[in-house]
Amino acid sequence: MRKSRAAYGAAAALALASGIALADPPRPTASAASTHAPRPTPSAYHSYVSKWHACDDTARAPLDEHGRSRLVLVSLNTGDRMELDAATDLGGFAASDLDRASFVLREPSSGNQHPVEPRLVDLAYRIQTHFDAPEVRVISGYRTPRARRGPLCGLHCGRGERIPSNHGRGRAMDFIVPGAADTDVATFARTLGFVGVGIYPVSGFVHVDVRDRSYFWVDASAPGHRDRERPILGALTAKCDAAAAARGERRVPSAEITPDVDAALHDREPVTPTTPTPTTPDDGDDDDDAVAPGPHG
Repeated sequence: MRKSRAAYGAAAALALASGIALADPPRPTASAASTHAPRPTPSAYHSYVSKWHACDDTARAPLDEHGRSRLVLVSLNTGDRMELDAATDLGGFAASDLDRASFVLREPSSGNQHPVEPRLVDLAYRIQTHFDAPEVRVISGYRTPRARRGPLCGLHCGRGERIPSNHGRGRAMDFIVPGAADTDVATFARTLGFVGVGIYPVSGFVHVDVRDRSYFWVDASAPGHRDRERPILGALTAKCDAAAAARGERRVPSAEITPDVDAALHDREPVTPTTPTPTTPDDGDDDDDAVAPGPHG
């Protein structure tokens, strides 16, 4: 979550210039991410954030044959919508459904996709059902790793090597829960344990990722500006992880990158309650690459 998020401001600026009413979640084209578009005024952008969060009070998620809510993922950037059946009230999705989720979470600009971490989908389902929301509106899922240099690369990072963030590992999602305040979504997500939870009150979304130790932050930067990230609730991270471990939650090792979802599920063992130490934000995550919704160009 570093550097500027010019794509957010550019996409919103094009949305404002179009004059299109956004009663439904808008769907941009890749060209909407032009960094040369003028930035919208804060009040104008805020009005669009409100529309992305809007929800019909009577809207509900569809039910499966057992009367359980389906997970509904909607990409605001592509318009794709996918309904997935959960095995239990806590999630649990078939490998074929995880593949479908990966497609919805693909990078809009390139079409690249990556196997999604199963626990991330479970968390999205638990968040949706907790708020009785009709769907989860995704701003950004997978993002192609880009070349990095500097401290985050570590000793074995050569010049130009691509170091994936959690978004580049299929383990992170930036999203909106229609009808729910981002602060409430972030508060609940923190309780799930072994998560990274970032709230972006000005840009208007919540980031959730899966990791081996929790980390919480807030970033009040505006679209198109450099980040203002700061860690919050440091003492709460260990408590949430200990509670999650006591429930038998499974954490995801920080360096795990695997295309074999079934093997990963089989090999991962529940953790015992511990008192973890603080961690860094996200091994180099960059939400400046996320593209905010805007209308078709």
